[in-house]
Amino acid sequence: MQDRIMTEAIEWIEKGARATKIFCKEVYRLTAITTNQEAGWYLSLDDEKIYRMDRACLNRLAKEKLEPPPAGANLSVDEVSYRKYHRYLTNVIDTDRKLVIWNQKGRKAEVLDQYYEGIGEENCQKIESVALDGARTYIASTNKHAVNALVVYDRFHATQKINQVLDRVRKDELQKARKEENQELVQLTHCRQRFMLLKNKKNLTDKQEVTLKKLCELNEPIYQALLLKESFLSIYACENEQQAQEQLLAWLDQAFSSSLAPFHRLAESMAHKAQLILNWFKKRISSAISEGFNNKIKRLKRMAYGYRDIEYFKLKIHQHCGLLNPKLAT
Repeated sequence: MQDRIMTEAIEWIEKGARATKIFCKEVYRLTAITTNQEAGWYLSLDDEKIYRMDRACLNRLAKEKLEPPPAGANLSVDEVSYRKYHRYLTNVIDTDRKLVIWNQKGRKAEVLDQYYEGIGEENCQKIESVALDGARTYIASTNKHAVNALVVYDRFHATQKINQVLDRVRKDELQKARKEENQELVQLTHCRQRFMLLKNKKNLTDKQEVTLKKLCELNEPIYQALLLKESFLSIYACENEQQAQEQLLAWLDQAFSSSLAPFHRLAESMAHKAQLILNWFKKRISSAISEGFNNKIKRLKRMAYGYRDIEYFKLKIHQHCGLLNPKLAT
């Protein structure tokens, strides 16, 4: 009779693993507060071993907590870059629990479709609101699946878009000033001065107020751009949706009648998304939390000097910002 090798199933160790489940769990807890490299130094292990144990633990937890995808009533959808050359991850955040509950590579409508299909039609119908950054792909996917949800063009991203267009005007005027060799205007519109233009009026220092006043006297396009910015921000000071609608229509007229091409393009975009902007007055949901998580994700990427394994990076996002965070189990 031929001898056969028999193996025994042991509860406290994974099949084929070289470490106990308890030790792997401690590695996973440690990598939630520091880098794999630092955890390896502390435990006298190389990075590859830390990676294997951490990934195995995260995979096991992901099957328990992230499959099928968790549903939520109020969601925020945003993208974050994980690699240069426009490589993005789409993150879905539960704004009630303040946690990342799903992510996937890409930012097309088909990508977000995967989340809605994953939670099922019944859960899609229970979604009350979704805050977006105005991306047409996300809007199309949400309208297709979350038929009862109020889609909100987030105030944070709308303000961000205004600031980007204002900075575009500044860059154009800086370029003109350099061609005309107007050194005084070059100094006032230099990139070091851009924060002065992007700040709220009430947050300006005395020195910045003087500088800004001088800039507006010397350059009419920037003065117009600042007025358009302040006029748009005043929409969110309105008491109700009707007042906001009147203010938004007035702002669109001002933007289209201005001599600033960047604001013409922005006004055209805002006109198509006018109802989404006004929906903020029905449900004051914000995706500013998404930007907070994006900063945390970028910090996570910098700490590790990037991730070659995108699936592992997605798990690490859940570990630091979502349901796989060990602090939630304590």
